[in-house]
Amino acid sequence: MRFASTRLRWWFSFVFALSVLVVGSQTFGVEPASAKTHEVKMTAVETELVVDGGGMKYKAWTFNGQFPGPVVRVTEGDTVQFTLENPKTNVFPHAMDFHAAEIDFLKNYRAINAADETISYTFVAKKPGVFFYHCGAPPMIQHVARGMFGAIIVDPKNAKAWPKADREYVLVQSELFKNPDDVQAMFDRKFDHIIFNGGIFKYHPFVTGGHALEAKPGERVRIYFVNAGPNEFSAFHPIGEIWDNVYESGNPANKLSGVQTYVVGPGSAATFDVVVESAGAYPLVTHSLTGALRGAIAVLIASPEAKPAPLMPQTPWKVEIPQTEITPTPAP
Repeated sequence: MRFASTRLRWWFSFVFALSVLVVGSQTFGVEPASAKTHEVKMTAVETELVVDGGGMKYKAWTFNGQFPGPVVRVTEGDTVQFTLENPKTNVFPHAMDFHAAEIDFLKNYRAINAADETISYTFVAKKPGVFFYHCGAPPMIQHVARGMFGAIIVDPKNAKAWPKADREYVLVQSELFKNPDDVQAMFDRKFDHIIFNGGIFKYHPFVTGGHALEAKPGERVRIYFVNAGPNEFSAFHPIGEIWDNVYESGNPANKLSGVQTYVVGPGSAATFDVVVESAGAYPLVTHSLTGALRGAIAVLIASPEAKPAPLMPQTPWKVEIPQTEITPTPAP
């Protein structure tokens, strides 16, 4: 009896300890992974870049020599420590405005002169989505028109907040003015082209120098779309398809389904999901046709042979110039 009593007391002690452990783990469970800190550095670069398949160059103002600037990608709750340098090789002042940040404009978004000057600030990416970033130096309309813009993706902390994408692309729409010094034309909306990712028909495979965006049939393709403007609205539409989901500002909480065309204003953004069931060609356009027919057509080719691709293919656009074949002269 004494042995049975001892075993019984041991058993109750074990059950009690186990229950405390379980309750404790439910109340004080493992903390979720802590937010990360990202050090992001960019340099303002005044340069010439190719903007069409024929090799036409444009006197651009850029971040890191890219048009658009590099994609910044973080997760909701992460901290961004940002630094902008304006080297003495430039001529003009430049600045940086992140739409994903919630910080003082006067202190952080001020322009810095071209004298190896730098500006740094820190912000927490509190809301998920895809956001515009751009130079805010005056006249801001010219700095944006000349290419000083890009996209920052803030992925949701909860990856299950939306369907998993099989393939992702970033498209930034903007207006191109052939004379980048004509600020009045920018105010008068006299643009020459509407473009995606800094190129005229850059993703149109039937135009010189253009290469299509690729996907496999049945894949969920996610387009992070930013309208850099500086002035024109975009009516983003998939020809031959319907947007499966549209997320205003790229926030999973702002979901629309079965959308044919969605309007994105200048300085705004949205995330678009499309699932292409059949092989074929599906142009992604602004349905403002004066824009589409002057450069804003990106063709998505669905094929079982589709290869992996970066978020922003062909950025910067490097035009391949065919080498001239030399026929040897016959010996006399």
